[in-house]
Amino acid sequence: MNDVEHYIDQRLSGELKGLVGRDAELTLIRDLLERAAGDGAALVLSGEPGVGKTALLEAAARAAAGCGTRVLRVTGVEFEADIAFSGLNQLLFPIYQDHADRLSPAQRSALSLALGFGEGAMADRLTVSTAALTLLRQVAEDCPLLVVVDDLHWLDRSSAGVLGLVARRLAGSRIGLIAASRLGPDTFFDRGGLPEHEVRPLDGDAARGLLGARFPGLAEPVRRRVIAEAQGNPLVLVELPQVLSDPQRAGDEALPEVLPLSQRLQTLFTSRIADLPARTCWLLLLAALDSTGDLGVLEAATGGCLEELGPAERAGLAGVDLITRRLIFRHPVVRATVVNFFTEAERRRARRTLADALAGQPERQAWQLADATIGTDERVAALLEQVSRRALRCGDAAGAVAALLRAADLSPRSADRSRRLAEAAYVGANVTGGLRDVPRLLGDARRADPELDRSLEAAVATAYLLVNGEGDADTAYRLLMGAIEARGGELRADDHALVEALFTMLLVCFSAGPRPELWEPFQAIVAGLTPRPPEVLAVCTAIFADPAHATPATLARLDDLISGFPEEADPDRIVWIGRSGFFYDRMSCCREALWRVVRDGRDGGAVTSAIGALISLSLDNLLTGEWEEAAQLAEEGLRLCRRHGYLLLEWPLWFVQAILAAQRGDEETALALADKMVRWGTPRRAGKVLFYARYVRALAALGRGDAEAAYHDLASVSPPGVLTRYVPLVMWAAPVLVEAAAGSGRHAEARKHVAAMRQAGFADMSARLALAVEGAAAVAAPAAEADARFEHALAVPGAERWPFDLARIRLAYGEHCRRSRAIHRARTQLAEALETFERLGARPWAERARNELRATGQSPPHEGLTPQERQIARLAATGLTNKQIAQRLHLSPRTIGAHLYRVFPKLGISSRAALRDALGGDEQPDRDDAAL
Repeated sequence: MNDVEHYIDQRLSGELKGLVGRDAELTLIRDLLERAAGDGAALVLSGEPGVGKTALLEAAARAAAGCGTRVLRVTGVEFEADIAFSGLNQLLFPIYQDHADRLSPAQRSALSLALGFGEGAMADRLTVSTAALTLLRQVAEDCPLLVVVDDLHWLDRSSAGVLGLVARRLAGSRIGLIAASRLGPDTFFDRGGLPEHEVRPLDGDAARGLLGARFPGLAEPVRRRVIAEAQGNPLVLVELPQVLSDPQRAGDEALPEVLPLSQRLQTLFTSRIADLPARTCWLLLLAALDSTGDLGVLEAATGGCLEELGPAERAGLAGVDLITRRLIFRHPVVRATVVNFFTEAERRRARRTLADALAGQPERQAWQLADATIGTDERVAALLEQVSRRALRCGDAAGAVAALLRAADLSPRSADRSRRLAEAAYVGANVTGGLRDVPRLLGDARRADPELDRSLEAAVATAYLLVNGEGDADTAYRLLMGAIEARGGELRADDHALVEALFTMLLVCFSAGPRPELWEPFQAIVAGLTPRPPEVLAVCTAIFADPAHATPATLARLDDLISGFPEEADPDRIVWIGRSGFFYDRMSCCREALWRVVRDGRDGGAVTSAIGALISLSLDNLLTGEWEEAAQLAEEGLRLCRRHGYLLLEWPLWFVQAILAAQRGDEETALALADKMVRWGTPRRAGKVLFYARYVRALAALGRGDAEAAYHDLASVSPPGVLTRYVPLVMWAAPVLVEAAAGSGRHAEARKHVAAMRQAGFADMSARLALAVEGAAAVAAPAAEADARFEHALAVPGAERWPFDLARIRLAYGEHCRRSRAIHRARTQLAEALETFERLGARPWAERARNELRATGQSPPHEGLTPQERQIARLAATGLTNKQIAQRLHLSPRTIGAHLYRVFPKLGISSRAALRDALGGDEQPDRDDAAL
């Protein structure tokens, strides 16, 4: 790069620094300026209105001026498009007076008349063009020139013709020309043979970056809506938020169906819409208000007059997709401009027309009627309430809340308005993350109906606020029970408010822990629903109350619910069923549905449900060895909890973090988190939280080798031989309790707890629980039976899916083998356990396995070896030659030999034959057993 090119590059980089996502344009403009400075060059930019063409021209002009280039500008103006040579006058006026004497008399006369400086017969366009080019070339002899032409499409025909000729004859000059025009052929400028580039809308990352830079405080759901509406158009991105109110930008107030436009945005398309025939504009309004663009609806609404769409298609405002039979606006701004073009009364009339055409589509009809209604209308309010229920079943929680709020606005009776506001508060808190909206909505509901506190809907919303805010489970329980009892009469399973109240009560009971005085009345109400309890409620009640004693029939019903996940859309149901499935290791069948909920929450939909899904997914990752993802999901869940005020949902995520810390040997963090759980749970009488904190302490104690402390913590959760009801944690704690009991010399207690696990049928519930039972039985077994028990445990199908559990069983097996002097077998199990612990990062357990290996007289196989050395050593131990290993690893045989040369001394061996033993290979008859 020469000095000029370097200087241009620096100037241009500085000018375009503030333009996001325009690397391709930066390269093109840099190339234009470099070529123009030496031999002349032209470039035509095209793109939709607002895409950033003018900003690119400005950046190019400033960069050129900074390099000593003179910049001449012309901007096409719509109302001057019929004035001949008005654009040429704008461009050449700054230089004509000072340089006209350098033209020939004929050229000077022709250009003077064209620019309006004289009178007489106008010369032909070729003469004027030649004169203009000559003038520009002569000026460029003094210093380089850059001609910048904006809004080329509005340039008058005469000026466009001259500039087209000039642009194609710049070779050999020091003149650059850069022009910008909207898309389409409707311009008098002949682009033939000129370099062109379409400036495309910004991609998603660039759009988000631009919006974040201009509006850093924009709420995430609002940010996503603006990005979706703008479709990468920079002008729309920066203008839309400016016309939103502060509450709308903060996400505290719902956005309208059609976002308002600034005056600047409206001018982009208003004139083109105003030029259309009235019937075409009416059709566009119907399509804009329907939002789907369904041609069938438009035909029904207009009597089949779709041929009126032709002018809009020719104007490039809208088009028809014949495959999907949809009318598509070229940009959302066009749709918004069409809506704003008409009066409010005209829009209401159009919505009534659409409602008549949507008689067979009740949801869309209800919204059209709602938007066409001034005042109240119970019929429309009832329709919207039904829409809300359907939206929730279909997974559109935000749509459900919006429908309920609009139904409340339309309710003539205060009691109905109050009830619908209360239900919106509950759905928002339970699904969409709107916990902080509950007090405001309940306040509005009470103002509408002072008798609100007697309603079940208000009780549900208030209870949910209590348990998720202050964690006051007792008050929430009393409130719900009182409202259910006050409802009186038959308790029906199709009573929507009652079922929601019972799900909230289930959450309250689950959080409170082993308190039969709460669980038993609740279970009686669920069992008494007529004609029978809803399936999800019945199954979740049975499982959450006592998962350790679930019957085969209950598990079969759970499996049926999980099998319906591909079609299930309700995020609340997915989370409840997924939680139930987690107890029995069904998460492999639940993860896809739970991830759908997480993605929806990330997009601003079912935020509360997403937190619940993140809890289940992160807990499952703990079990399956995906510890990094578990940590990431727990942190994401905590961010959502803090952002939306869900204190109740924080502690399960603390639990995930605490377990990770304990398993990784970060005892300080694990115990700090356990203390945090205790401080949160104690004043709230949340016994369940205290049990989970004790489990964390027990796991940390086992990690440091303190089986006595671990035993006392776990025995307080579930005494030996007892699987405490209403404490789901007993399923996790059972094998750990057996390990702690055996490790502290309480073999009778260990065997007693194994018997309880067998009696509850753990082995039939899932592969992991079968592994837990068999592993615990081996740990608790007398020495003479232990070998067979351990082998039985390791043979459980699918055991490898639970790496940490399996490695701990291998560690226990290896310890037993070393004590019974089966050294080769001990080395095999200990080496396998060590590899897993190291891969997971379970440092305390890895250190135990390492110490046990040393006690067998063997250095740990991984001690001092790099990952590649370890891999090569293992392959060599199988009998492969250096050449064969090299072929498999795509290395040279010499490299393999060099690695093995370093491996032997690290393992304390001198030959290839000793590799298998040094690495803890398969069991072989051990001639040294007796000696040890």
